[in-house]
Parts: sequence; structure tokens; C-alpha cells
Amino acid sequence: MTAANDSHVLMRAFAQELGRSAIAGAVSSPGSRSTPLLLALGRDGGFPVFSQVDERSAGFFALGLAKATGRPAVLVCTSGTAAANYLPAVIEAREARVPLIVCTADRPPELRDVGAGQAIDQVKLYGDAVSMFVEVGVERADGPTVRWIRSLACRAVATALGPRPGPVHLNFPFREPLVPDGELPADTGETAGRPDGRPWVAQVNAPPSGERAAQALAPVVGAAANGIVVAGRIEDEDPARLAEAAAAFTQATGWPVLADALSGLRRGDGAVAHYHALLGSPAFAEAAAPAAVLRIGDLPTSKRLRGWLAGLEAIGVLVDPHGAWQDPDSGSDLVIDVPPAALLEALAQAGGAGPGDWLGGWRSADDRVADAIAGSLGDELSEPRVVLELGGALPAEATLLVASSLPVRDVENFFPRRDDPPRILSNRGANGIDGTIATAYGLAAGSPDPVVLLLGDVAFAHDIGSLLSARRLGAPLTIVLVDNGGGAIFDGLAIAAETDLYEQHVLTPTGLDIPGVAAAFGLHLLEASTPEELSAALAHGLTSSGTQLVHVRTDRAASIEARAAASRAAVAAISA
Repeated sequence: MTAANDSHVLMRAFAQELGRSAIAGAVSSPGSRSTPLLLALGRDGGFPVFSQVDERSAGFFALGLAKATGRPAVLVCTSGTAAANYLPAVIEAREARVPLIVCTADRPPELRDVGAGQAIDQVKLYGDAVSMFVEVGVERADGPTVRWIRSLACRAVATALGPRPGPVHLNFPFREPLVPDGELPADTGETAGRPDGRPWVAQVNAPPSGERAAQALAPVVGAAANGIVVAGRIEDEDPARLAEAAAAFTQATGWPVLADALSGLRRGDGAVAHYHALLGSPAFAEAAAPAAVLRIGDLPTSKRLRGWLAGLEAIGVLVDPHGAWQDPDSGSDLVIDVPPAALLEALAQAGGAGPGDWLGGWRSADDRVADAIAGSLGDELSEPRVVLELGGALPAEATLLVASSLPVRDVENFFPRRDDPPRILSNRGANGIDGTIATAYGLAAGSPDPVVLLLGDVAFAHDIGSLLSARRLGAPLTIVLVDNGGGAIFDGLAIAAETDLYEQHVLTPTGLDIPGVAAAFGLHLLEASTPEELSAALAHGLTSSGTQLVHVRTDRAASIEARAAASRAAVAAISA
């Protein structure tokens, strides 16, 4: 067998094991050196393989695919700077704990550092951002080597999934020729996989139990009738189970759940949605100081809430099953590595003070503030009003992806509490706007249900190349584009007063011709200037194929005033 065929036999075994390990799919981008990988993934894996034109889009598309399915997505690219363009997505996957398997093709050792084209140093290219790096030998396809590469594929999947999920990097140095020399031999004997389609190495994870952790925490919960749960971004728990566990815990203890919209817990009688507005009242913030804080999920988006938590003299418990250690203010007395649902279920069984005036006070204030905010926004289609309309229009089975800039803050502050909220996601690992559109298309590719993207014009322009997926992918996606003439998130910063530099270098209005962009990329454009038009556009988008671009022009100054009016109305409602 020729050397070229050896590498293809190895890649065939590798792809087979990825398929047997039930990955979400693979994402490729064009190039030559990755030919052996691409042929194997496309022909032998038995999973979908999606195509993206550039690697930065491909990386975030894979991130969305993994978020949608909860399974690792595989990336495959050619050598050189193609691999470097994955870095933003790799960093986001690391920080957000999203499973990715990054497969970079490379030049063989004799073509490195000698001036050969598309040859850069790819060894440990992503540094500590990946959980595992392997330089994969592909020269010989004998029995032991085929068994090793099958095992490697299974190990890559297992490592990407945990205990701290994230990206792994496999680097494949291929020599030419890059296509098979005739027919490949069949997998027999030493080169065959396990019978019955089983993966070469099966991993069995014991079901997590919160009982022992609950025993350690029960005295704290039992002694604190005025505790709170703070729920940040949670993506890897079953939403229904987590919601039931949180409801049972609140019923048993009387602790409210201050629920970030990204937690999936802004539902039920124990949830508090408008804590950002509530804590804008100094009197309420002082009166609501708890004796204990149980934090689940990531840090909440609200800077005001984070500041309030940092100033409390309360027992702090951090639930941290991934070892992410999200505690920048060093306020935790106890760190527990059990998944939140399992812990809340066990604590609910242990019991507590039960619902009382403490929970009732939080919930009553939250309801008053919700009504006051809705009344303050009026009939104008400001950015907060856009979020309210989404909160009422999106069905429970939908997924809303929110750009990690001003939109995610508006969703935190204005998305309502619902008994059946949609799933809300955002790339909040590294908190950048990289690849927002690509992530949305990845979600659409991995989900049978509607996907809606909310983003501003700068994030839209930043990832405009990913709109190529509109025609290439064909999956339905509704994009709600809030066009306010630049990065309005910066209007509240001190730099905004430096008018000689602010607009050009920080606000950076794009001047995009949105109808022209829609026409160029094959998007169906819907203009919305009133709440009624936005509601109609969303209804159309949720039931249509292809990409629907809902263009909402807003005035930055008017939206700033709408947020201020909502804050004033909230404080008045709390004081009433």
C-alpha cells in the first residue's frame, strides 16, 4: 500500500470513530492540504459536513452547531493562516466551555521553516486555550496504528465533552500525494472497528449526585431564611429538569432566583427578572441584602448586580461543576463541583423555611417594576421595546441568539419572566462580537426549531461574510438587525465626551446599505419601524424558509432616554 493510501486508511478510521461517538457534525473550509481529512469526513463519518468559505466563520458556525446539539463539532482546514483564523472561536469555546475538535492540516516536518508556502508553526498553535493537543502521525496504517487513531478519535470526543468541556486540537501533517492511489483496502482484521457500530473506546459517566454536596450545604440553607439564588448563563443542563429543580428549591426554602435571561430560569413563581432595575433603588438594595448567596452558572451580565454581590456580607456558595472558577471578586466561601440541577434537587428534599415574606417581597417588587417599565416605553420602537416584543412573540421552542454587546444587556434588563421562555444564548465566554452571524447559522443547522438572531449594526458588519450561508446552507434564520448608527454600547462611557475621536474610532458607524446587503446575499428584507410592524415581521420569519432580515432603525438618543425613563419608572414603582 502506498504512503498516500496509508494516510487515507487512517483518516477513514478516524472519521468512522467520530461518527460512532455521535459528534454533531463537521465544518470545512476550502484548501488543498486537508484533502485526506475532508474526503474521510465527507464519505466515511456518517454525519453532516457543512461548508464555510472562510475559517473565522467556520469556527463560529461550529460553535453554534455544538451549542445547538450539546455534542462536539469538528473543524477541518488547510495549513497556514487558515488555522490561525480559528483562534477567536477556539478562545470563545474555551471560555464558554463548548466542545470543539479542531483538525488542522499541516505541512510535514521537512517543509517547515524552510520557506515552503502555507507553512507556519502550528504546533500548540492555540496554547492553553485547548484542553489537548496532539501532533498526529499519519505515515503508516498497520494494525497498531489504526487502533491508536481510533482510540485518539474517541479520546478527543471525551476530552472535548469534559469534565470541563472545550476545544481540543489535532494537527495532521500530510505529505503529497493528497488523494488515494486507487481503491483503498477494506477494513478487516486489525484495521476494522468494533462490531455493531460501537466506538473503539466507550466512555461511561456516572450520573452526578448532589446528595453529598447538599449535606454539606443544608445547614447554610436551613439557617438563612433570606437567601438568594443568582443564576447566570447555563447551557449544558437539561432546561426542563433545571427549571423543575429551581422551582422545587424555591418552594422548599423561600429563596428567590435572580435569573439572567441566559440561565433559562426566568420562569416560575420564584424567578426575579428585573433585579437590575430593583437594585437601582438604594433603599431596596439595602433592604434586600441576603444572608447567603447560592450562585449557579456563569457571572450574570448585569454589572450592577455583580457590584451589589461584591459588597454583601453574606455567605457565598459557588456551584462550579466545570472548574471555571468565575469569582473575580473572591467572594465565595464554598465552591461545589456538582451540576446545578442535581444540587437543587437534593437541597429541595432537605427542606428549608419555605415561601414567606422574603420571597413575596422580591416577587411583588419585580411585578411592579415589570408593569412600570412596560408602561414607560410607550409606542415607540426603541431598543428596549424591541426586546419586549421578542419576549412576547417568540415561541417556547425557539432559540434566540443575542449579540454580546448592547443587545445582551437589553435582554438582561427587559426580557420578561415567562412560564415558557425560549432558549436564549449568547457568546459570553469571551464576551466578543466575533462570529455572531456564523454562530446563528450553526444553531440553525443543528436545530429543527426556529432560530432568531438579535444584533446591532456593528456586530452585523463585523461578521457580514457569514451571510454567505444564507444561500449555501438554506436553513431558516430570522435576523433582527437593530440599526442605530454605530456601537451605541459606548455612548455611556467617558470616551463619548471626546467628540473629536469618538465617532470615527469608537462609535464607528458603518454606513452600510442594508437593502443592498440583503440583495447581495439573497436575504428577504423586512423593514420595521413600529411595534406592530416588528410583530408582523417576526410572525413571518418564524414560519418562513431561508434568511429573513428584519431591519429596525432606531435612534440612539431616543433609546438612551427610553432606558432612563424605564429606570425612573422602576424606582418610582419600588418606592410606591
